[in-house]
Order: sequence, then C-alpha cells, then structure tokens
Amino acid sequence: MKPLSPQIVLVRHGETAWSRSGQHTGRTDIPLLEDGRRMGRALERPLRAWSFVAVWTSPLRRASETCALSGHGVIARENPDLMEWDYGAYEGKTSKEIHATEPGWKLWKDGVPNGETVEQVGARADRVIEEARRARGNVLLFSHGHLLRVLAARWLGLPPTEGRLFALSTASISVLGWNEEQPVLVQWNDTSHL
Repeated sequence: MKPLSPQIVLVRHGETAWSRSGQHTGRTDIPLLEDGRRMGRALERPLRAWSFVAVWTSPLRRASETCALSGHGVIARENPDLMEWDYGAYEGKTSKEIHATEPGWKLWKDGVPNGETVEQVGARADRVIEEARRARGNVLLFSHGHLLRVLAARWLGLPPTEGRLFALSTASISVLGWNEEQPVLVQWNDTSHL
C-alpha cells in the first residue's frame, strides 16, 4: 500500500569499526566494514517500496557509501546538515572511557567539550526537516545515529534532547510521516532486511 502523504525515510549508515566498538564517531571519516557494505547492499530491496523526489546524504563516507551501495548514490545530493554530532574532545572515545574521568556523564544532558551542543545539532535537523517538507514527495536521508535521533525528536515537535529516547541500529530504516496533519513516527529502527 502506497503512503497517502509524503514521508521522510531515514537510513543510518552501515557498520564501521567504531560503531562496532561503541566509540563516538562524529566527524572522523572512517569507512564501512565489510559487514557494513553488506548491510548497505541489503537496503536496496526494502527501499524499493518508495519512490523518492530527493535523496540526501551526509558527506561522510560511511553514509555516502551506504547510500551508493543501496542503489541511490547516482541521484543523491550531499547535505552537510546531515553530518553526525561533532563530539569534540570525546571523538573516538567510548562512554566507558569518558566515565572514567567524568562519572555520570550523559551526552544528551552534559554535551561535549569543544564540540557541538545538542541545540546546534537540533538547528541542523530543523533545516533538513524544513527543506524536506517543501519537497513534493518522499525524501530519503542517509545519515548517522545521533543526528537521526535528534531529527526524529524535532519532527515530532520535541526538544532535541529527546532524541535520547530513540534507539537506532546501523543500517536501520525509519519512516517519518503524517497522521492527518500531525507529524508521527510511521516506522522506527527496522532491521528486518539484514
């Protein structure tokens, strides 16, 4: 069954060495693992359920390569607002490593030194949403875990900090849409294609 209103389809990139180890991966441009490339190829079939008027990807290669492997690379446009949260001094560190010097630290509450605030990430998500709402059809986005979680919160009208409530696996498909005029989550964190 085809959706009645335009939807935004969100795809988190495939697996990398740092997503596997739990290291915060913001702006470090690391490649997909072979498992991540397999995940990217596995996205092609389920994404055929939609036709898209626009495909946007983060310029970071883990997202753009996932996009290309899914069969959408030729038509994709890079959008720097889809880049992952800039983790500043915590880039490449696991939460366990951060807790060793900052017990009780929580990204969504405490932020990161020398990086972006959650409000700055929220402002980028708002720009993506605004542009997607002007599109005359479905939009496909390839991006990163925390950015997409913030984007979902903002789509629902929640503060960007509420992205903390949405778990998101690598190579997952999520769908934002409408119930009449109310923005809703249509589908979240689907990995059944993997």
